[in-house]
Amino acid sequence: MKLDILAFGAHPDDVELGAGATLAKAVSEGKTVGIVDLTRGELGTRGTAETRDREAAASGKILGLTVRENLGFADGFFINDKAHQIAVIKMIRKYQPELVLCNAIEDRHIDHGKGSKLVSDACFLSGLLKIETQLDGIPQEKWRPKLVYHYIQWQPLTPDVLVDVSGFIETKMESVKAYKTQFYDPNSKDPETPITSKTFIDSIAYRARDLGRLVGVEHAEGFTVERYVAVDSLFDLK
Repeated sequence: MKLDILAFGAHPDDVELGAGATLAKAVSEGKTVGIVDLTRGELGTRGTAETRDREAAASGKILGLTVRENLGFADGFFINDKAHQIAVIKMIRKYQPELVLCNAIEDRHIDHGKGSKLVSDACFLSGLLKIETQLDGIPQEKWRPKLVYHYIQWQPLTPDVLVDVSGFIETKMESVKAYKTQFYDPNSKDPETPITSKTFIDSIAYRARDLGRLVGVEHAEGFTVERYVAVDSLFDLK
């Protein structure tokens, strides 16, 4: 199954928080989109791996994903080594995406930067002929995505690219709120965390509106890139 966009997140909900509106917009344009979560988020203060599984599935339906998978890496403890790279390479070769989205290049949570580098390295290695992989006993062909972008998470990194997501912020917020155990709930008796406050959930829309303001649109999501972005004409820029 070939996808146009394959987004990776260290934890279920990472992709929705960083790029949910961008994915929703892509789906509306007829693009095929998938998410691969590296871990089940089992170390999260609230909820369990099982509740996160259900929440991720619900969120994926809201976004209109073609597929969602979880690699089951150890939350907090996965590393960027050959075994983990091979597992990610298998996903890249399985879905042959033109564009891959990764975690933020640096962030408050240690898994975000680790996940970012792991997936980025795997995108390069996946294009090497002499790295042989199999899926369900069938040899896979090499594949290297044309583009690798990194979404922005907790830290206010300076974006290289802004995507106009006007009209899709509500879908993003709905997909985020599908993670009912993770975010603001005034009736919850669970311990508070930096992401359970109303201020945090409100900040998601605030950031999109502020980024949109910078480029003259209602809402935008920001990404950093690994190489220069080329355009056919200066008039392609908004």
